[in-house]
Amino acid sequence: MNKKIGFIGCGNMAQAIIGGIVNSKIVSNKDIIASNPTNSKLEVVKEKYSILTTNSNVDVAKFSDVIFLSVKPNKYKCVIDEIKDFVNEDDIIVTIAAGIDINFIQNSFGKDLKVVRTMPNTPSLVGEGMSAISFNDLLLNHEKEYILRLFESFGKAEVIDESLMDVIPSISGSSPAYVYLMIEALADGGVLRGIPRDKAYKLAAQAVLGAAKMVIQTNEHPGSLKDKVCSPGGTTIEAIYELERNGFRSSIISAMEACTKKAISMSKNK
Repeated sequence: MNKKIGFIGCGNMAQAIIGGIVNSKIVSNKDIIASNPTNSKLEVVKEKYSILTTNSNVDVAKFSDVIFLSVKPNKYKCVIDEIKDFVNEDDIIVTIAAGIDINFIQNSFGKDLKVVRTMPNTPSLVGEGMSAISFNDLLLNHEKEYILRLFESFGKAEVIDESLMDVIPSISGSSPAYVYLMIEALADGGVLRGIPRDKAYKLAAQAVLGAAKMVIQTNEHPGSLKDKVCSPGGTTIEAIYELERNGFRSSIISAMEACTKKAISMSKNK
């Protein structure tokens, strides 16, 4: 498929997606365009990725076969009102904002369109993103495969039922923040015992990265991998005991529930 790709908004997430697409060479640079109201971000994007840029959202809509709406949720209605007369039934609309469902997009455009609801996360910036993707019924199989290729250019992608999409921020969209908090706490614990802070961050971050790769590459249950680190009467099981005693798991699940409830309320209040 030789499609032209457009981005309305070129913040960090849009740039992560653009970078993945450009580096993978799925689409030629000259077939990608991004818009933004201010020139500062456009200049950065143009210099970094050698793509087309514009201040006009309408120009993006006219140019593109696949349109990424990469603006904040409260800007969606305004942007759609601006471009809807320039979008046709063969175009594919891709959303990347929490709380914006497929039905809202179709109603806002006032016509049946091919819509993809997605939730990527910030590790996409380093090519290790995790994106959840839902399609409406109008996309053909080869179009779905094309969208998946785009998202897999900057990480991994998983197709899920849209009814589950409000849960995604809690498990992969927002969860990098939980992990950063854990890395910071691990580093603080190391500093408390005399490890220099720069080394403490590196030790903690690499341990988290390695543990995550073990889960993905071995396909073993996380509990089984945990058990392999816990020698009888050893230091790790002592630490696990203390974490459990202080509600480590339940606090994470509670945080996820709070995140999900917020996502649902955003969806209802858009």
